[in-house]
Amino acid sequence: MRVRRASVLGLALACAGAAAQDSGKPFAAEQIGKGSALYETHCQTCHGPRLANPEWAKDLRKFPREDQARFVDTVTYGVRNMPPWGDVLRPDDIDALWAYVVAGEKKK
Repeated sequence: MRVRRASVLGLALACAGAAAQDSGKPFAAEQIGKGSALYETHCQTCHGPRLANPEWAKDLRKFPREDQARFVDTVTYGVRNMPPWGDVLRPDDIDALWAYVVAGEKKK
C-alpha cells in the first residue's frame, strides 16, 4: 500500500511538472544552468557548443517545443546515430537538458 501511494504521488508530481512547463511557465534558472552544464559535458561534442548545430547532428535550436516526450525518449533510448543516455543521465538530468534546449543559449 505504501509503495502504491508513493508511485501515485510520484506520477502526480511528474504530471504537474509537465503541465506547468507545457503551460508556458518559464523554467527555473538553476534548472537551465544544470542543463547547460550537462549539455556541455555530454552533448556538445555532437550537437555543437551552445546549441550551435554542426551539419551532421539535429539542430536542437529548432526542436519542436511542444514535443518534450519525443526529446525525453530520444535522449533516454537513442535514435539512429545518437546513442541512448538513459544509463548515464537521470530523469531530472534529462528534464534539465530540456529546460536548457527550450530556453536556448542567451546572447551575451
